[in-house]
Amino acid sequence: MKAKKSFGQHFLNSPHIAEKIVDSLSFSEEMGNVLEVGPGKGVLTRFLLERNCHFKAVEADRDMVDYLQATFPQLSDAIIAEDFLRLPLDRVFEGQSFALIGNFPYNISSQIVFRMLKYRDLVPEMVGMFQKEMAERIIAPHGSKTYGVISVLTQAFYRGKYLFTVQPGSFTPPPRVLSGVIRLERIDRPELEGYEKTFSRVVKQAFSQRRKMLRNTMKIFLKDDPVLKDSYFQQRPEDLSVEDYIVLSRQLHDKLV
Repeated sequence: MKAKKSFGQHFLNSPHIAEKIVDSLSFSEEMGNVLEVGPGKGVLTRFLLERNCHFKAVEADRDMVDYLQATFPQLSDAIIAEDFLRLPLDRVFEGQSFALIGNFPYNISSQIVFRMLKYRDLVPEMVGMFQKEMAERIIAPHGSKTYGVISVLTQAFYRGKYLFTVQPGSFTPPPRVLSGVIRLERIDRPELEGYEKTFSRVVKQAFSQRRKMLRNTMKIFLKDDPVLKDSYFQQRPEDLSVEDYIVLSRQLHDKLV
């Protein structure tokens, strides 16, 4: 976990919470490989090393890399001194699947999720600690005020569960907000095969003006197409479920390619 406040990260100082986070991973046979993002001083790492897994960690802060190598000399070859957001994840475990875990910096946590989605074929499971507001947003149900682009795009490919809340006192320095831990488990979406790009475009456009009905926001794609009179377009973006967006994307695919 990066110590630099400018990166929005804080040290987790509670072994109890760290162990609870690690215990939230399934560690099934498929989860033999585990990648930790931003291990910092290794509070999660200590518990991960007690599990029967093939462990690696990616850490961008050079000072933290040096600390980890000195504290866990057995991990000298397992620490990747790079930026997770630029790391080609398909080379971490030589193309093999892996579970993702970490106490994610608040201000790049959404980017971490989108990076995971890009490589979702390699990531069957993720357990992460986020700012509580972001954690709730990722798994928010349709109809809620926090339901948005990251909710739809994530839930299209992962089943999410809110696990527990972490108080500020569990960090050094303590943040001014609560943190939340969630687990995401990948699901199959064969109905989206060949439609992923259209799906992403439709969802992002729908929420670009979330207070307007879809008939207004989708005109950029459809102009005065009669399809805008369909029932889907008489709703606001938060009213549509993930499944609704999948159906809509398939219907609009030929008009958008």
